[in-house]
Amino acid sequence: MMYCTVHALGELAVTFPVSGAFCQYNSRFISPVWGFCMAYNYAMQWLVVLPLELVAAAITINYWNSTINSAAWVTLFYFLIFFINIFGVKGYGEAEFVFSAIKVLAVLGFIILGIVLCAGGGPQGGYIGGKYWGNPGAFANGFKGVCSVFVTAAFSFAGTELAGLAAAETENPRKSLPSATKQVFWRITLFYIICLTLVGLLVPYNDERLIGASGVNTAASPFVLAIVNAGIGGLPSVMNVVIMIAVLSVGNSAVFGCSRTIANLAEQGFAPKICGYIDREGRPLVGVGITLAFGLLCYLAASSKQGEVFSWMLALSGLSSVFTWGSICVCHIRFRRALTINGRGTDELSFTSQCGVYGSCFGALMNLLILIATFYTALFPIGGSPDAEVFFQSYLTLPVLILFAVIFLAWKKDFTFFIRAKDIDIDTGRREVDIELLKQEIAEEKAFIASKPFYYRIYRFWC
Repeated sequence: MMYCTVHALGELAVTFPVSGAFCQYNSRFISPVWGFCMAYNYAMQWLVVLPLELVAAAITINYWNSTINSAAWVTLFYFLIFFINIFGVKGYGEAEFVFSAIKVLAVLGFIILGIVLCAGGGPQGGYIGGKYWGNPGAFANGFKGVCSVFVTAAFSFAGTELAGLAAAETENPRKSLPSATKQVFWRITLFYIICLTLVGLLVPYNDERLIGASGVNTAASPFVLAIVNAGIGGLPSVMNVVIMIAVLSVGNSAVFGCSRTIANLAEQGFAPKICGYIDREGRPLVGVGITLAFGLLCYLAASSKQGEVFSWMLALSGLSSVFTWGSICVCHIRFRRALTINGRGTDELSFTSQCGVYGSCFGALMNLLILIATFYTALFPIGGSPDAEVFFQSYLTLPVLILFAVIFLAWKKDFTFFIRAKDIDIDTGRREVDIELLKQEIAEEKAFIASKPFYYRIYRFWC
């Protein structure tokens, strides 16, 4: 699903490298009311993520010391993120390079360690293999159990679409964005699927240490527990540091993503013009300021109810990504339809999705199925009866979207719920290119790749 989605976004972002990227595509290819809802939905998602991640970072400190007030730690982390974002996209990029290098090394190390531990190579010995997949078993609570974690999973995958936001700030999006979007597939495969499989092999889902007294305890991370169970001294603390760095990385991305979205809202007339102010360095300063102001909610970490705060923040941002991804796929389908209606083809595009329209249809369908499955488990929770609090902790995004739609209709008085394909603007905002020169460049690139060995051709296809 994500592979199809990021390729659809790659095609749109290379063709229309506008600030805010896909937030504008919804207004152009679907409808103004949906564009308003999705733009504010995306901005709200990142507004919530910043304080949420700062709270999570403070919770990770409890692994070492729970006596120091959490407010002291969130202050330190808050000013670190503030300092990084002073330098705009360059600061964000440099910080993410360092954060990502640490995360990649840690994940690769964990994969190797996990394989060794499963094979019985840990200090305590003993072959583990698929023992925990048999007892207590894999996929707790069956199909319903899988559906129940979609909100958390969607939150974890949030940010895969950030490449599209950077389109307008990229010197040559035709060269850089296709590579960036393709590599999302490998990141997901290596850093999510393999790691989670190993975690499932090393830590049984009924391990009591997975659930903290507050309901949310990052110190009981399954990555840390896998190493603790193996009896390796010192390494659990190293892994907890990596978790903290990963959390701060997401908070840093939140400032980048939200500030660009706020600037785009102003550009579309959905927010005061001052919100669209961008300085000579390309920094949306007002957007950064608003995001950091909301980030002060992180001081709720000092509350005794920090676990409940964490849960409700997650509820606000969790399903937002699913709506965003589904909308990206629909925008791509509508764009291709508009090209066909106007008698134009993909030969004028610098980059086309490898998955095509059918891939976007699949992506949109999968996102819809996730929303349906989550609604089912929110309404009928595992081991319980229907409960309003449980429902809204899983499905809060939908009523928020309805509220945004009502606000737009009352404010703008625009009741255009669907733009017909023949009325879609497929030219405004496109990066100006010489079509004939572009076709020649693409033909030369294809000829160059075709002249290379098969392994190089495979690499270029996937990466």
